[in-house]
Amino acid sequence: MNQERIFQVLVAPHVSEKAASLADSNNQYVFKVAVNATKAEVKKSVEQLFKVKVDSVQTLKVKGKVKRNKYGLSAKPTWKKAYVQLEQGQDIDFAVAE
Repeated sequence: MNQERIFQVLVAPHVSEKAASLADSNNQYVFKVAVNATKAEVKKSVEQLFKVKVDSVQTLKVKGKVKRNKYGLSAKPTWKKAYVQLEQGQDIDFAVAE
């Protein structure tokens, strides 16, 4: 995988109450990823960007909601989320990521 694709795969860390509790209890981190990203690409991207060892990756697509506005119906975009479990002793500090 080339260097450019590594930066395209991970979009952002997903910050929520559930994601924070998973990081504390199960050593899992949640990321918003590109819709066409595979589990192998997510694993390589996290390992190279954060210099950690990834144990497993689980992905799911979050379907965009249909909203009503004064112009009729509009749909929010569908996006993909990845749950990344790190090996024991590994940790990601988002403030000091290189």
